[in-house]
Amino acid sequence: MSVNVKERLVDIRFQTGGPAAWKAPVMLVFACKGENPADNCPEIADAAPWFTIAPGVRDFSGDKLEQALFHGHPDLALPRVLALGLGPRESVTPDIFRRAAAAALARCRTLGLEGVLLPAGQFARFPGGPTRLAEETVCGALLGLYRFTRLRTPKEDDKPDPRRLTLGFTENSVPDGFHAAARRGEHAAVGVALARDLANTPPNILTPAALGEAAEELARRHGMACTLLDRAALAELGCNALLAVGRGSAREPRLIVVEYAPRGHEEDKPLIFIGKGLTFDSGGICIKPPQNMHTMKSDMAGAAAVLGALEAVALDDLPRRVIAVLPCAENMPDGDAMRPGDVVTSLAGKTVEILNTDAEGRLALCDALTYAQRNWTPAAVVDIATLTGACAVALGQEVAGLFTDDDALAERIAAAGRVVGDNYWRLPLWEPYQEHLKSEVADISHMGPREGGAINAALFLKNFVEPGVRWAHLDIAGTDWAFKKTPLSPVGAVGFGVRTLIELARGGV
Repeated sequence: MSVNVKERLVDIRFQTGGPAAWKAPVMLVFACKGENPADNCPEIADAAPWFTIAPGVRDFSGDKLEQALFHGHPDLALPRVLALGLGPRESVTPDIFRRAAAAALARCRTLGLEGVLLPAGQFARFPGGPTRLAEETVCGALLGLYRFTRLRTPKEDDKPDPRRLTLGFTENSVPDGFHAAARRGEHAAVGVALARDLANTPPNILTPAALGEAAEELARRHGMACTLLDRAALAELGCNALLAVGRGSAREPRLIVVEYAPRGHEEDKPLIFIGKGLTFDSGGICIKPPQNMHTMKSDMAGAAAVLGALEAVALDDLPRRVIAVLPCAENMPDGDAMRPGDVVTSLAGKTVEILNTDAEGRLALCDALTYAQRNWTPAAVVDIATLTGACAVALGQEVAGLFTDDDALAERIAAAGRVVGDNYWRLPLWEPYQEHLKSEVADISHMGPREGGAINAALFLKNFVEPGVRWAHLDIAGTDWAFKKTPLSPVGAVGFGVRTLIELARGGV
Protein backbone atom coordinates (compact mmCIF):
# COMPACT_ATOMS: atom_id res chain seq x y z
CA MET A 1 0.00 0.00 0.00
CA SER A 2 1.56 3.29 -1.12
CA VAL A 3 1.23 6.20 1.32
CA ASN A 4 3.68 9.07 0.77
CA VAL A 5 2.25 12.45 1.69
CA LYS A 6 5.36 14.63 1.39
CA GLU A 7 4.95 14.98 -2.35
CA ARG A 8 1.49 16.48 -1.83
CA LEU A 9 2.52 19.26 0.55
CA VAL A 10 3.13 22.91 -0.17
CA ASP A 11 6.71 23.88 -1.05
CA ILE A 12 8.38 25.77 1.83
CA ARG A 13 10.64 28.55 0.58
CA PHE A 14 12.84 31.30 2.08
CA GLN A 15 13.05 34.85 0.70
CA THR A 16 15.83 37.14 1.88
CA GLY A 17 16.76 40.69 0.96
CA GLY A 18 13.94 42.56 2.65
CA PRO A 19 10.50 43.79 1.61
CA ALA A 20 11.67 45.21 -1.69
CA ALA A 21 12.38 41.66 -2.87
CA TRP A 22 9.18 40.11 -1.57
CA LYS A 23 6.55 38.97 -4.00
CA ALA A 24 3.43 36.84 -3.47
CA PRO A 25 -0.32 36.92 -4.07
CA VAL A 26 -0.93 37.48 -0.34
CA MET A 27 1.00 38.34 2.81
CA LEU A 28 0.01 37.11 6.28
CA VAL A 29 0.32 39.38 9.31
CA PHE A 30 -0.58 38.61 12.93
CA ALA A 31 -2.03 40.94 15.54
CA CYS A 32 -3.28 40.65 19.10
CA LYS A 33 -6.57 42.06 20.30
CA GLY A 34 -6.66 45.85 20.07
CA GLU A 35 -3.38 46.08 18.14
CA ASN A 36 -2.71 47.33 14.61
CA PRO A 37 -1.15 44.60 12.43
CA ALA A 38 1.41 47.10 11.15
CA ASP A 39 2.79 47.55 14.68
CA ASN A 40 3.86 43.88 14.84
CA CYS A 41 5.01 43.82 11.24
CA PRO A 42 6.68 47.16 10.47
CA GLU A 43 8.07 45.62 7.28
CA ILE A 44 4.60 46.04 5.85
CA ALA A 45 5.24 49.77 5.39
CA ASP A 46 7.81 48.92 2.71
CA ALA A 47 6.30 45.68 1.43
CA ALA A 48 2.70 46.93 1.04
CA PRO A 49 2.57 50.65 1.88
CA TRP A 50 -1.03 50.84 0.71
CA PHE A 51 -2.04 48.72 3.69
CA THR A 52 -1.02 51.39 6.22
CA ILE A 53 -3.68 53.76 4.89
CA ALA A 54 -6.41 51.19 4.24
CA PRO A 55 -9.52 52.44 6.08
CA GLY A 56 -10.70 48.92 6.91
CA VAL A 57 -7.71 48.32 9.20
CA ARG A 58 -9.56 50.28 11.90
CA ASP A 59 -12.33 47.64 11.81
CA PHE A 60 -9.94 44.77 12.55
CA SER A 61 -10.11 43.98 16.27
CA GLY A 62 -7.54 41.16 16.54
CA ASP A 63 -9.95 38.73 18.21
CA LYS A 64 -8.83 35.09 18.33
CA LEU A 65 -8.90 33.55 14.83
CA GLU A 66 -10.40 36.69 13.30
CA GLN A 67 -9.48 37.19 9.64
CA ALA A 68 -9.59 40.32 7.53
CA LEU A 69 -8.51 40.40 3.88
CA PHE A 70 -7.28 43.72 2.47
CA HIS A 71 -6.79 44.42 -1.24
CA GLY A 72 -4.30 46.67 -2.98
CA HIS A 73 -3.87 47.10 -6.72
CA PRO A 74 -3.75 43.66 -8.42
CA ASP A 75 -0.54 44.51 -10.29
CA LEU A 76 1.47 45.11 -7.11
CA ALA A 77 4.10 42.63 -5.93
CA LEU A 78 1.99 42.12 -2.78
CA PRO A 79 -1.61 42.88 -3.78
CA ARG A 80 -3.28 41.39 -0.67
CA VAL A 81 -2.76 41.31 3.08
CA LEU A 82 -4.57 38.78 5.25
CA ALA A 83 -4.63 39.96 8.87
CA LEU A 84 -4.95 37.22 11.49
CA GLY A 85 -6.18 37.76 15.04
CA LEU A 86 -4.47 36.07 17.99
CA GLY A 87 -6.70 37.31 20.82
CA PRO A 88 -5.38 38.98 24.00
CA ARG A 89 -1.60 39.26 24.08
CA GLU A 90 -1.38 37.74 27.56
CA SER A 91 -3.12 34.60 26.25
CA VAL A 92 -0.97 34.06 23.15
CA THR A 93 0.45 30.53 22.84
CA PRO A 94 2.02 28.54 20.01
CA ASP A 95 -1.34 26.81 19.58
CA ILE A 96 -3.07 29.99 18.44
CA PHE A 97 -0.38 30.49 15.79
CA ARG A 98 -0.99 26.94 14.57
CA ARG A 99 -4.71 27.49 14.35
CA ALA A 100 -4.52 30.95 12.81
CA ALA A 101 -2.09 29.76 10.14
CA ALA A 102 -4.22 26.69 9.41
CA ALA A 103 -7.34 28.79 8.92
CA ALA A 104 -5.39 31.29 6.81
CA LEU A 105 -4.04 28.70 4.36
CA ALA A 106 -7.49 27.16 4.02
CA ARG A 107 -8.82 30.65 3.18
CA CYS A 108 -6.04 31.14 0.62
CA ARG A 109 -7.01 27.87 -1.04
CA THR A 110 -10.62 29.02 -1.24
CA LEU A 111 -9.41 32.21 -2.91
CA GLY A 112 -7.36 30.21 -5.41
CA LEU A 113 -4.06 31.84 -4.42
CA GLU A 114 -0.89 30.08 -5.54
CA GLY A 115 1.54 31.50 -3.01
CA VAL A 116 1.62 32.92 0.51
CA LEU A 117 4.30 35.15 2.07
CA LEU A 118 4.90 35.15 5.82
CA PRO A 119 7.26 37.86 7.15
CA ALA A 120 9.33 35.99 9.75
CA GLY A 121 10.33 39.09 11.70
CA GLN A 122 6.87 39.09 13.28
CA PHE A 123 7.65 36.09 15.45
CA ALA A 124 10.18 38.01 17.56
CA ARG A 125 7.42 40.38 18.66
CA PHE A 126 5.30 37.71 20.35
CA PRO A 127 5.95 35.46 23.36
CA GLY A 128 7.00 31.90 22.69
CA GLY A 129 10.34 32.21 20.95
CA PRO A 130 10.67 33.20 17.28
CA THR A 131 11.94 29.89 15.89
CA ARG A 132 9.39 27.85 17.85
CA LEU A 133 6.58 30.08 16.60
CA ALA A 134 7.89 29.73 13.06
CA GLU A 135 7.92 25.93 13.42
CA GLU A 136 4.38 25.83 14.80
CA THR A 137 3.08 28.26 12.17
CA VAL A 138 4.52 26.23 9.30
CA CYS A 139 3.16 23.00 10.77
CA GLY A 140 -0.28 24.53 11.33
CA ALA A 141 -0.38 26.04 7.85
CA LEU A 142 0.28 22.68 6.21
CA LEU A 143 -2.19 20.80 8.42
CA GLY A 144 -4.87 23.38 7.62
CA LEU A 145 -4.68 22.20 4.00
CA TYR A 146 -5.01 18.49 4.80
CA ARG A 147 -7.71 16.62 2.89
CA PHE A 148 -8.32 12.91 2.41
CA THR A 149 -9.47 12.75 -1.20
CA ARG A 150 -7.62 9.70 -2.51
CA LEU A 151 -10.75 7.57 -2.82
CA ARG A 152 -13.22 10.00 -4.35
CA THR A 153 -13.64 11.39 -7.85
CA PRO A 154 -12.33 14.96 -8.14
CA LYS A 155 -15.01 17.64 -8.34
CA GLU A 156 -15.01 20.52 -10.76
CA ASP A 157 -15.09 23.06 -7.96
CA ASP A 158 -12.19 21.53 -6.02
CA LYS A 159 -9.64 24.23 -5.36
CA PRO A 160 -5.94 23.35 -5.57
CA ASP A 161 -3.71 23.99 -2.58
CA PRO A 162 -1.36 27.00 -2.65
CA ARG A 163 1.90 25.85 -4.18
CA ARG A 164 4.30 27.89 -2.04
CA LEU A 165 4.61 29.12 1.54
CA THR A 166 7.48 31.59 1.70
CA LEU A 167 9.13 32.91 4.84
CA GLY A 168 10.37 36.44 4.18
CA PHE A 169 13.41 37.93 5.93
CA THR A 170 14.76 41.48 6.05
CA GLU A 171 18.30 40.09 6.27
CA ASN A 172 20.37 39.03 3.26
CA SER A 173 20.54 35.48 4.58
CA VAL A 174 18.20 33.30 6.62
CA PRO A 175 18.91 33.96 10.33
CA ASP A 176 20.20 31.12 12.47
CA GLY A 177 17.59 28.59 13.46
CA PHE A 178 14.80 29.57 11.09
CA HIS A 179 15.61 27.20 8.27
CA ALA A 180 15.75 24.21 10.63
CA ALA A 181 12.61 25.37 12.47
CA ALA A 182 10.59 25.62 9.27
CA ARG A 183 11.76 22.18 8.18
CA ARG A 184 10.86 20.71 11.57
CA GLY A 185 7.37 22.14 11.20
CA GLU A 186 7.13 20.75 7.68
CA HIS A 187 8.32 17.30 8.73
CA ALA A 188 5.95 17.19 11.68
CA ALA A 189 3.07 18.01 9.33
CA VAL A 190 4.22 15.23 6.99
CA GLY A 191 4.14 12.79 9.90
CA VAL A 192 0.69 13.88 11.08
CA ALA A 193 -0.67 13.74 7.53
CA LEU A 194 0.69 10.21 7.11
CA ALA A 195 -1.00 9.11 10.34
CA ARG A 196 -4.26 10.72 9.20
CA ASP A 197 -4.09 9.05 5.81
CA LEU A 198 -3.59 5.64 7.38
CA ALA A 199 -6.36 6.05 9.95
CA ASN A 200 -8.79 7.48 7.38
CA THR A 201 -8.27 4.59 4.97
CA PRO A 202 -11.24 2.19 4.94
CA PRO A 203 -10.68 -1.18 6.64
CA ASN A 204 -11.30 -3.19 3.48
CA ILE A 205 -8.19 -1.46 2.06
CA LEU A 206 -6.04 -0.98 5.16
CA THR A 207 -5.83 -4.53 6.45
CA PRO A 208 -3.08 -5.68 8.85
CA ALA A 209 -1.10 -6.87 5.82
CA ALA A 210 -1.58 -3.54 4.04
CA LEU A 211 -0.45 -1.67 7.14
CA GLY A 212 2.65 -3.85 7.05
CA GLU A 213 3.21 -2.84 3.44
CA ALA A 214 2.91 0.84 4.38
CA ALA A 215 5.51 0.30 7.10
CA GLU A 216 7.82 -1.42 4.61
CA GLU A 217 7.45 1.48 2.20
CA LEU A 218 8.28 3.95 4.98
CA ALA A 219 11.34 1.91 5.90
CA ARG A 220 12.53 1.79 2.28
CA ARG A 221 12.20 5.56 1.92
CA HIS A 222 14.49 6.18 4.86
CA GLY A 223 16.78 3.15 4.93
CA MET A 224 15.24 1.69 8.08
CA ALA A 225 14.95 -1.98 8.98
CA CYS A 226 11.46 -3.49 8.86
CA THR A 227 10.31 -6.94 10.01
CA LEU A 228 6.82 -8.36 9.53
CA LEU A 229 5.75 -11.36 11.58
CA ASP A 230 2.76 -13.24 10.14
CA ARG A 231 0.39 -15.67 11.86
CA ALA A 232 2.77 -18.63 11.62
CA ALA A 233 5.68 -16.64 13.04
CA LEU A 234 3.52 -15.28 15.84
CA ALA A 235 2.33 -18.77 16.71
CA GLU A 236 5.89 -20.06 16.80
CA LEU A 237 6.86 -17.24 19.16
CA GLY A 238 3.86 -17.76 21.40
CA CYS A 239 2.06 -14.45 20.84
CA ASN A 240 -1.25 -16.09 21.62
CA ALA A 241 -2.90 -12.99 23.04
CA LEU A 242 -2.41 -11.08 19.78
CA LEU A 243 -3.42 -14.17 17.78
CA ALA A 244 -6.64 -14.47 19.81
CA VAL A 245 -7.65 -10.95 18.78
CA GLY A 246 -7.32 -11.77 15.08
CA ARG A 247 -8.77 -15.27 15.21
CA GLY A 248 -12.22 -14.29 14.00
CA SER A 249 -10.98 -12.46 10.91
CA ALA A 250 -10.18 -13.83 7.48
CA ARG A 251 -7.27 -11.35 7.45
CA GLU A 252 -4.14 -12.47 9.25
CA PRO A 253 -2.67 -10.44 12.11
CA ARG A 254 0.79 -8.95 11.90
CA LEU A 255 3.44 -7.78 14.30
CA ILE A 256 5.27 -4.93 12.57
CA VAL A 257 8.74 -3.89 13.75
CA VAL A 258 10.50 -0.84 12.28
CA GLU A 259 13.91 0.30 13.49
CA TYR A 260 15.44 3.73 12.94
CA ALA A 261 19.12 3.53 13.90
CA PRO A 262 21.23 6.35 12.44
CA ARG A 263 24.94 5.84 11.93
CA GLY A 264 26.80 5.91 15.22
CA HIS A 265 23.70 5.11 17.28
CA GLU A 266 23.11 1.50 16.27
CA GLU A 267 23.98 0.19 19.74
CA ASP A 268 22.21 2.86 21.79
CA LYS A 269 19.42 1.84 24.11
CA PRO A 270 16.38 2.49 21.93
CA LEU A 271 13.32 4.56 22.64
CA ILE A 272 10.53 2.08 21.87
CA PHE A 273 7.09 3.16 20.69
CA ILE A 274 4.32 0.57 20.73
CA GLY A 275 1.18 1.42 18.78
CA LYS A 276 -2.11 -0.46 18.84
CA GLY A 277 -2.95 -1.46 15.26
CA LEU A 278 -6.54 -2.74 15.16
CA THR A 279 -7.39 -2.00 11.54
CA PHE A 280 -11.04 -2.62 12.38
CA ASP A 281 -12.72 -3.40 15.67
CA SER A 282 -16.25 -4.79 15.47
CA GLY A 283 -16.05 -5.79 19.12
CA GLY A 284 -15.86 -9.46 18.10
CA ILE A 285 -18.54 -11.70 19.59
CA CYS A 286 -19.30 -8.89 22.09
CA ILE A 287 -20.20 -6.81 19.06
CA LYS A 288 -20.37 -3.03 19.29
CA PRO A 289 -23.56 -1.03 18.69
CA PRO A 290 -23.77 0.14 15.07
CA GLN A 291 -23.71 3.90 15.78
CA ASN A 292 -20.36 5.30 14.66
CA MET A 293 -18.90 1.81 14.22
CA HIS A 294 -17.47 3.04 10.91
CA THR A 295 -14.95 5.09 12.92
CA MET A 296 -13.49 1.85 14.25
CA LYS A 297 -11.31 1.84 11.14
CA SER A 298 -9.22 4.28 13.21
CA ASP A 299 -8.68 1.79 16.04
CA MET A 300 -5.17 1.60 14.61
CA ALA A 301 -4.59 5.31 15.32
CA GLY A 302 -1.87 4.40 17.81
CA ALA A 303 0.07 2.45 15.18
CA ALA A 304 -0.55 5.26 12.68
CA ALA A 305 0.82 7.81 15.16
CA VAL A 306 3.99 5.77 15.63
CA LEU A 307 4.58 5.45 11.87
CA GLY A 308 3.90 9.17 11.42
CA ALA A 309 6.41 9.97 14.14
CA LEU A 310 9.03 7.72 12.52
CA GLU A 311 8.50 9.55 9.22
CA ALA A 312 9.30 12.88 10.86
CA VAL A 313 12.18 11.47 12.94
CA ALA A 314 13.82 10.18 9.76
CA LEU A 315 13.20 13.40 7.82
CA ASP A 316 14.73 15.38 10.69
CA ASP A 317 17.69 12.95 10.72
CA LEU A 318 17.52 12.82 14.50
CA PRO A 319 20.55 11.25 16.26
CA ARG A 320 18.40 8.84 18.23
CA ARG A 321 17.65 5.13 17.92
CA VAL A 322 13.90 4.61 17.79
CA ILE A 323 12.04 1.32 17.39
CA ALA A 324 8.38 0.84 16.54
CA VAL A 325 6.52 -2.31 17.56
CA LEU A 326 3.00 -2.45 16.14
CA PRO A 327 0.63 -5.33 17.00
CA CYS A 328 -1.95 -5.38 14.22
CA ALA A 329 -5.13 -7.39 13.77
CA GLU A 330 -8.80 -7.17 12.84
CA ASN A 331 -11.32 -8.02 15.57
CA MET A 332 -14.25 -9.79 13.92
CA PRO A 333 -16.93 -12.32 14.96
CA ASP A 334 -16.99 -15.71 13.30
CA GLY A 335 -17.02 -19.38 14.26
CA ASP A 336 -13.38 -19.31 15.33
CA ALA A 337 -13.44 -15.93 17.11
CA MET A 338 -12.27 -15.67 20.70
CA ARG A 339 -15.08 -16.00 23.22
CA PRO A 340 -15.76 -14.56 26.66
CA GLY A 341 -14.41 -17.17 29.04
CA ASP A 342 -11.49 -18.23 26.84
CA VAL A 343 -8.04 -18.44 28.41
CA VAL A 344 -4.93 -17.72 26.34
CA THR A 345 -1.24 -17.95 27.20
CA SER A 346 0.50 -14.68 26.44
CA LEU A 347 4.05 -14.32 25.13
CA ALA A 348 5.11 -13.53 28.69
CA GLY A 349 3.84 -16.95 29.78
CA LYS A 350 0.98 -15.52 31.85
CA THR A 351 -2.43 -17.08 31.25
CA VAL A 352 -5.13 -14.51 30.58
CA GLU A 353 -8.88 -14.96 31.02
CA ILE A 354 -10.90 -13.09 28.40
CA LEU A 355 -14.12 -11.60 29.75
CA ASN A 356 -15.19 -9.29 26.92
CA THR A 357 -13.97 -9.60 23.34
CA ASP A 358 -14.39 -5.85 22.84
CA ALA A 359 -11.51 -5.25 25.26
CA GLU A 360 -9.09 -6.61 22.67
CA GLY A 361 -6.50 -3.86 22.42
CA ARG A 362 -4.80 -4.70 25.69
CA LEU A 363 -4.40 -8.30 24.51
CA ALA A 364 -2.55 -7.12 21.43
CA LEU A 365 -0.43 -4.69 23.43
CA CYS A 366 0.62 -7.11 26.16
CA ASP A 367 2.38 -9.40 23.67
CA ALA A 368 4.00 -6.38 21.99
CA LEU A 369 5.30 -5.15 25.35
CA THR A 370 6.86 -8.52 26.06
CA TYR A 371 8.35 -8.76 22.56
CA ALA A 372 9.94 -5.33 22.89
CA GLN A 373 11.53 -6.05 26.26
CA ARG A 374 12.80 -9.48 25.22
CA ASN A 375 14.54 -8.16 22.13
CA TRP A 376 15.98 -4.87 23.40
CA THR A 377 17.06 -3.10 26.56
CA PRO A 378 14.97 0.05 26.12
CA ALA A 379 15.76 3.56 27.30
CA ALA A 380 11.99 3.85 27.70
CA VAL A 381 8.83 2.27 26.33
CA VAL A 382 5.80 4.37 25.42
CA ASP A 383 2.64 2.69 24.17
CA ILE A 384 -0.12 4.65 22.49
CA ALA A 385 -3.56 3.23 21.89
CA THR A 386 -7.23 3.99 21.39
CA LEU A 387 -7.72 1.67 24.32
CA THR A 388 -10.82 2.44 26.39
CA GLY A 389 -14.12 4.18 25.94
CA ALA A 390 -13.86 4.83 29.68
CA CYS A 391 -10.98 7.24 29.04
CA ALA A 392 -13.03 9.14 26.46
CA VAL A 393 -15.95 9.33 28.91
CA ALA A 394 -13.66 10.63 31.65
CA LEU A 395 -11.63 13.15 29.63
CA GLY A 396 -13.66 13.93 26.50
CA GLN A 397 -12.34 14.53 23.00
CA GLU A 398 -9.55 17.02 23.68
CA VAL A 399 -7.51 15.35 26.42
CA ALA A 400 -5.80 11.94 26.39
CA GLY A 401 -5.02 9.79 29.41
CA LEU A 402 -1.42 9.48 30.61
CA PHE A 403 -0.42 6.59 32.86
CA THR A 404 3.02 6.02 34.35
CA ASP A 405 4.71 5.59 37.72
CA ASP A 406 7.71 7.55 36.43
CA ASP A 407 7.23 11.21 37.44
CA ALA A 408 10.02 12.49 35.20
CA LEU A 409 8.65 10.62 32.19
CA ALA A 410 5.14 11.87 32.93
CA GLU A 411 6.31 15.48 33.01
CA ARG A 412 8.36 15.01 29.83
CA ILE A 413 5.34 13.68 27.96
CA ALA A 414 2.98 16.32 29.33
CA ALA A 415 5.45 19.11 28.50
CA ALA A 416 5.93 17.80 24.96
CA GLY A 417 2.19 17.68 24.50
CA ARG A 418 1.71 21.23 25.76
CA VAL A 419 4.17 22.57 23.18
CA VAL A 420 2.64 20.79 20.18
CA GLY A 421 -1.04 20.85 21.12
CA ASP A 422 -1.49 17.25 22.31
CA ASN A 423 -3.15 17.57 25.71
CA TYR A 424 -2.73 14.90 28.42
CA TRP A 425 -4.10 14.40 31.90
CA ARG A 426 -2.25 12.05 34.22
CA LEU A 427 -4.43 9.34 35.71
CA PRO A 428 -3.40 7.02 38.55
CA LEU A 429 -2.08 3.52 38.26
CA TRP A 430 -4.03 2.75 41.41
CA GLU A 431 -2.48 -0.45 42.73
CA PRO A 432 -5.45 -1.55 44.90
CA TYR A 433 -7.38 -1.99 41.63
CA GLN A 434 -5.09 -4.90 40.74
CA GLU A 435 -7.62 -6.87 42.80
CA HIS A 436 -10.09 -6.25 39.96
CA LEU A 437 -7.90 -8.27 37.61
CA LYS A 438 -7.82 -11.46 39.64
CA SER A 439 -9.13 -14.56 37.88
CA GLU A 440 -10.44 -17.80 39.29
CA VAL A 441 -9.16 -19.83 36.34
CA ALA A 442 -6.07 -17.98 35.01
CA ASP A 443 -3.11 -15.92 36.17
CA ILE A 444 -4.93 -12.70 35.37
CA SER A 445 -8.21 -11.43 33.99
CA HIS A 446 -7.85 -8.98 31.13
CA MET A 447 -10.38 -6.49 32.49
CA GLY A 448 -12.04 -5.32 35.67
CA PRO A 449 -15.37 -3.64 36.34
CA ARG A 450 -16.75 -0.82 34.25
CA GLU A 451 -15.92 1.72 36.94
CA GLY A 452 -12.31 2.86 36.55
CA GLY A 453 -12.11 1.08 33.21
CA ALA A 454 -9.19 3.12 31.84
CA ILE A 455 -7.19 2.54 35.03
CA ASN A 456 -7.95 -1.18 35.02
CA ALA A 457 -6.74 -1.44 31.41
CA ALA A 458 -3.52 0.42 32.19
CA LEU A 459 -2.91 -1.80 35.23
CA PHE A 460 -3.38 -4.89 33.07
CA LEU A 461 -0.62 -3.64 30.77
CA LYS A 462 1.62 -2.84 33.73
CA ASN A 463 1.63 -6.56 34.57
CA PHE A 464 3.66 -7.08 31.37
CA VAL A 465 6.28 -4.41 32.09
CA GLU A 466 9.47 -5.71 33.67
CA PRO A 467 10.74 -4.08 36.90
CA GLY A 468 13.03 -1.16 36.22
CA VAL A 469 11.75 -0.49 32.70
CA ARG A 470 10.62 3.09 32.16
CA TRP A 471 7.12 2.85 30.70
CA ALA A 472 4.20 5.12 29.92
CA HIS A 473 0.79 4.33 28.48
CA LEU A 474 -1.13 6.91 26.42
CA ASP A 475 -4.86 6.23 26.05
CA ILE A 476 -5.94 8.34 23.08
CA ALA A 477 -9.50 7.06 22.82
CA GLY A 478 -11.61 10.15 22.19
CA THR A 479 -8.78 12.33 20.89
CA ASP A 480 -7.99 10.32 17.77
CA TRP A 481 -11.07 11.33 15.75
CA ALA A 482 -12.67 14.71 14.97
CA PHE A 483 -16.44 14.59 14.61
CA LYS A 484 -16.47 18.31 13.78
CA LYS A 485 -14.15 20.24 11.51
CA THR A 486 -11.51 22.43 13.19
CA PRO A 487 -8.93 24.78 11.64
CA LEU A 488 -6.28 22.06 12.06
CA SER A 489 -8.31 19.03 10.99
CA PRO A 490 -11.28 18.09 8.85
CA VAL A 491 -13.77 15.52 10.12
CA GLY A 492 -11.90 12.24 10.52
CA ALA A 493 -8.57 11.08 11.89
CA VAL A 494 -6.61 13.74 13.78
CA GLY A 495 -3.14 12.23 14.03
CA PHE A 496 -3.10 12.83 17.77
CA GLY A 497 0.13 11.83 19.47
CA VAL A 498 2.40 12.00 16.43
CA ARG A 499 4.03 15.22 17.51
CA THR A 500 4.32 14.09 21.13
CA LEU A 501 6.35 11.09 20.03
CA ILE A 502 8.52 13.28 17.78
CA GLU A 503 9.25 15.60 20.69
CA LEU A 504 10.19 12.65 22.90
CA ALA A 505 12.65 11.49 20.26
CA ARG A 506 14.05 14.99 19.87
CA GLY A 507 14.38 15.84 23.53
CA GLY A 508 15.66 12.59 24.94
CA VAL A 509 13.98 10.27 27.41
